[in-house]
Amino acid sequence: MTTLSQTYPTLIGGLWPAQANQALRWIVLMVLGTLFLAISAHIEVPLYPVPITMQTFAVLVLGMAYGARLGAATLALYLVEGVSGLPVFATGGALGPTFGYIVGFILAAGAVGWLAERSWDRNFATTALAMLLGNVLIYVPGLFVLAGYVGMEKVLEFGLVPFLLGDALKLLLAAILLPLAWKLVGGRVR
Repeated sequence: MTTLSQTYPTLIGGLWPAQANQALRWIVLMVLGTLFLAISAHIEVPLYPVPITMQTFAVLVLGMAYGARLGAATLALYLVEGVSGLPVFATGGALGPTFGYIVGFILAAGAVGWLAERSWDRNFATTALAMLLGNVLIYVPGLFVLAGYVGMEKVLEFGLVPFLLGDALKLLLAAILLPLAWKLVGGRVR
């Protein structure tokens, strides 16, 4: 039985343990993570004003695989890349109606990463629960910012309802894949 104060290695910690060259490890993982996010952003179903993409899947998987600090730092780098003009976001502008969701990505990656450090990524039920929490943390700032563009009366219609089924499927996929990845990693992580 685990407690919330007891921590465990994350999946990436099992595959690439932290060693003397911690900075190089973080840089490589952050760049690979933002590349994965950029690719997932461009797997999209065009929808106005917020497209349906694979970003939430990528955000939550990265958060759980990387842990709280590295996961949140990777998402912060992704935000900086997009605000700097790199074509990493699904939509053209970084500071438009989708900006709140991108801020939510950082919160979600940190939260699910924190839970992964407490071994919530090792079985289906806790992974699914962590992913659900992560989705809520994406939606709250996302809906708040979007409301400024579409109005409170339409924010759920444009910013939540169209995404619920897709997010449920992505959550299910992640809840299957992460525990499976742990089984494949096996005894490498203690």
